[in-house]
Amino acid sequence: MLSMQTHQSLPARLPDLVATRPGHREWLVLQASGYCQELSPLPGDLRGRLLSAVFPEAVPPLGELCDEVAAGQAPLGGVLFRSAGEEGELFSLEVHPWGKDEETHNERIAFFFRPARAVDYDHESPVAGLVGQGPAMREVFRKIASYARSDASVVVSGETGTGKELVAAALHERSGRANGPYVSLNCAAISEQLLESELFGHEKGSFTGALRTHKGRFERADGGTLFLDEIGDMPLALQAKLLRVLETGRLERVGAEREQQVDVRIICATHRDLEYDIAGGRFRADLYHRLAVLHIGLPPLRERREDIPHLVRHFLEQFNRRYGQHVQRLTPEAVALLQAYAWPGNVRELRNVLERVYVETQGEIIGARAFREWVGERQKAVNSRPRSSAPMNVNWQGAGEGSGMIEAELVHEKPVGRPRSTRPAELDADEIRRAYQTAQGNLSAAARLLGVHRATLYRYMKKLGLDRSELS
Repeated sequence: MLSMQTHQSLPARLPDLVATRPGHREWLVLQASGYCQELSPLPGDLRGRLLSAVFPEAVPPLGELCDEVAAGQAPLGGVLFRSAGEEGELFSLEVHPWGKDEETHNERIAFFFRPARAVDYDHESPVAGLVGQGPAMREVFRKIASYARSDASVVVSGETGTGKELVAAALHERSGRANGPYVSLNCAAISEQLLESELFGHEKGSFTGALRTHKGRFERADGGTLFLDEIGDMPLALQAKLLRVLETGRLERVGAEREQQVDVRIICATHRDLEYDIAGGRFRADLYHRLAVLHIGLPPLRERREDIPHLVRHFLEQFNRRYGQHVQRLTPEAVALLQAYAWPGNVRELRNVLERVYVETQGEIIGARAFREWVGERQKAVNSRPRSSAPMNVNWQGAGEGSGMIEAELVHEKPVGRPRSTRPAELDADEIRRAYQTAQGNLSAAARLLGVHRATLYRYMKKLGLDRSELS
């Protein structure tokens, strides 16, 4: 049996978990200590189980860490990890290549767990504008530091308002191209007719209104970084042209007769699930694989509520500098109120709500009652349309602000045109089966159709005794 030990008590440390990957299949548990057995929600022996099922709500997913270590054949240290989402115990991980299995010759990756200490995460954000001390954001910071050294393309994914632009800028500023240009283009903000010209440029007279030669964003980013925001909204016809430039390193302006060489690193961002769009014929698979060499996923604010107090402090400091005031803090009741809301607009929405209340505040401390008008507006918005999700009941007592209980219902509003990511209703086997079949066997896509996290879908499948063979 493996045990959780440190190098001070043993001449050689024994890993708490060893994973292996037969061929190119998913990672499996090869060995697990008794400590890991206790952490996992699965009963019984973990050996031979899928790593993704052993810790279905892990942040970050252990399989992703295995992939990274296997690809680079270099260890990772100080990775903050929660075993079970927001409520799970916090650990600091070391992840090491562990050679090949003597019998099967399959690759092995070893994990060493230790409980995280305050020194592991209680320090300033290493990326300007991005704030967070929980494991999800620490993993984002770690990837930024690692990926900045590469010239490979990066896809940054996340809901609107999570900070994708800040990640792209940080990757450029920490790269070897930092002294080169940083050029950005929002693919959703320009018409299809103009997008080609904006990307690749055009020659004078190449079309009606082309009164002069125009350098496109690729040329302007030569020697630096090109950030393509909302890449998922790029028309299919332009996707083919973009792919050709990425493959050859050469572009041709609209109306030009010759190609020219460009040296550009591409960073893309999207709020869409590009793999889902590929299945629907809305995005080219070959372009996706060319772009998504590296991937950084930004968590929504509702999945990292422990960071809200840090974000509040960060924004209050910003507002104090801007407005010349000195608001010190929010009351614990006000912070609890903000942590109870699901923030469909993520960090951007939180910032806007805080700034509004800040401007209206006269004192040095902001209490829960200062948010009364905003809460009323949220409730009115909910009541003005059919209810798509159950409300989150939030009660708080105004500390030092007079007696009486304020009661409010705060809900996670459904972003237009996108599936819900929280769902209070119970799932049944028939509903899961229909979603699985509609998604053609893709569990991530099925979870989106059901409006739940993939880990939640796994949990329901386990509860109902379902496996993939029964869902087809």
